[in-house]
Amino acid sequence: MESVRGRRIVLGVSGGIAAYKSVEVCRRLVDAGAHVSTILTEDAHRFIGPVTLSALSSEPVHTSLWDDTSPIPHTRLGQNADLIVVAPATARVLAAYAMGLSHDLLIATLIATRAQVVVCPAMHTEMWEHPSVQDNVALLRSRGVIVVEPQSGRLAGGDVGTGRLADVDSILNAIDNALSGRTRDLEGLSVVVSAGGTREPIDAVRVLANRSSGKQGYAIAEQALARGAQVTLVTTVDRVTLPGITRVDVETAQQMFDAMTAQAEHADIVVMSAAVADFRPFVAAAGKIKKEGGVPEIVLEPTPDILAALGASKRKGQTLVGFAAETSNLVDNAKGKLARKNLDLIVANDVSAEGVGFSHDTNAVTILAADGSCRQVGLSSKHAIATEVLDSVVKVRSAP
Repeated sequence: MESVRGRRIVLGVSGGIAAYKSVEVCRRLVDAGAHVSTILTEDAHRFIGPVTLSALSSEPVHTSLWDDTSPIPHTRLGQNADLIVVAPATARVLAAYAMGLSHDLLIATLIATRAQVVVCPAMHTEMWEHPSVQDNVALLRSRGVIVVEPQSGRLAGGDVGTGRLADVDSILNAIDNALSGRTRDLEGLSVVVSAGGTREPIDAVRVLANRSSGKQGYAIAEQALARGAQVTLVTTVDRVTLPGITRVDVETAQQMFDAMTAQAEHADIVVMSAAVADFRPFVAAAGKIKKEGGVPEIVLEPTPDILAALGASKRKGQTLVGFAAETSNLVDNAKGKLARKNLDLIVANDVSAEGVGFSHDTNAVTILAADGSCRQVGLSSKHAIATEVLDSVVKVRSAP
């Protein structure tokens, strides 16, 4: 997150159980070199103490318009900020900000700034889906506010639904995008991403599969959405998909082939990050193969080569990104695949390395382009890798 180094960021924390995540957001921003000023609303005090944020941020926490060392704290904070982020942003904060109701230090600061603002809503599903909340979010978006959509999962009351605060990496990536000017650099473009590992049936119970978790593909889809793209995710994985992403569920290589070729037909950018089986059983048993029958002989046949098909049908102006999971000769193998399959970019990783590839939350990659350029990205979160991949896509598309 080089973009935050030396920047002044105001972190607003409002009254929701998700306020505990703001502690990690603050710590990560300070560690990355930002000067972080924190504002704690009165209701936020019920969930997190000011001592915690004062200890982690760059200056003592701010809590009121009236008991601050500055006579006009909202003006000072708002004018000096390079960016303001509110995490969590409750329904009340969204409404007050949309209305311009400056009843406390946080809202007054939001109104008194010309800096980019990022809001990260968090609330119960029924509240998030209420027309008044959706109208306020739409209004704020129309004014240029960046909204980091809440995610689905277990909520504070024990129920499950959309409304939980986005994970820390998603919030940090939105901040990084805003400060580096990537905020809407994929606006108006359609992006298709594949994710997960395919499963090829052996019988009614067993499958041939691989260890792919789909985390990298999901991170790329989420980043593309945050940067303004219209995103379709073709996935084999039962993971939560952010609102705004069109999801196509598949299981086998053939199903992924059919979905990807159909979706890619009108896409501007295609990212083939899924781990597709190279072989499948020639015949899958209709029922369960019983061990009493002895060790079965499974005859394999090749699966369709999705990436090669996408490369062969690539339209002028379309950008095609492939992935190469290798255990040896990383760059040479990736270069060969890049040329053979008519790709614009290939993202190669050594899945035998510690913390890299399947199932991990981190990755380390080498990004190779058709023009011969090569960029290495050290061990980072998969959201950070997604940012690097999409930055490379933007660079390719902007080249003369």
